[in-house]
Amino acid sequence: MKKHFGWALASAMLLGGIGSASAADMAVKAPPRPVIAPIYNWGGFYVGLNGGGGSSHKCWDLVNLAGFGPVVPSLPEGCHDATGGTIGGQIGYRWQTSNWVFGVEGQGNWANFDGNNLNLQDGIPPFFFRAGLTDRSRIDSFGMITGQIGYAWNNLLGYVKGGAAVVHDRYDTYIAVIGTPIDSASENRWGGVVGVGFEFGFAPHWSVAFEYDHMFLGSQDVSAYTPTGVFSATDHIRQDVDIGTVRVNYHFGGPVVAKY
Repeated sequence: MKKHFGWALASAMLLGGIGSASAADMAVKAPPRPVIAPIYNWGGFYVGLNGGGGSSHKCWDLVNLAGFGPVVPSLPEGCHDATGGTIGGQIGYRWQTSNWVFGVEGQGNWANFDGNNLNLQDGIPPFFFRAGLTDRSRIDSFGMITGQIGYAWNNLLGYVKGGAAVVHDRYDTYIAVIGTPIDSASENRWGGVVGVGFEFGFAPHWSVAFEYDHMFLGSQDVSAYTPTGVFSATDHIRQDVDIGTVRVNYHFGGPVVAKY
């Protein structure tokens, strides 16, 4: 009996030593590596394309008429919206600090914003007869130079922008009944722009954005000339422009950084 009890005691001690050694080994094992969270990086250069539509609201007042001189007070000729599509491109650079994103961007677009209205002076002296006197305006291109401030939630960026804008306007007056052109003019008009956008990084280096911009282009006197180059009239034209676009950007450099 004593012999069997001794063997049992020796076995228990041996197993206890092995268990203690295993526990000690487990205690000194290296801790697991922390999980790395992927964070989208909006910093760096980017280029892209955009497309959408817009509307330019214009109001005309006659302030000078050939053969009559200055018109005082000015005569209202009416308002219209010139609407259509646009396509273009943009290039920019952004800096990111924590969740805040700052940037500068240049954009250039072709456009086809077109509209007209029946001149309110149609049939009134000195026009005398009602023949469909019509004012027409078009914007065929525009550009913007803006700064941006945004806030990022990983690969989702919301931003506001503001800066300078320029549009190329074309104006025509014609008699609708017979399609006869009376005069025409063109100008490059500068003003301000503000906008807001939301951008989503859907793949490494690639993002898509939805943006709305409003241009403040003020009022300006525009002189028109006949097809033979003779001065015809001067109109005081007020305008602003609203534009909505979808943008696709390619970002240079690695868009993902590790944050522990």
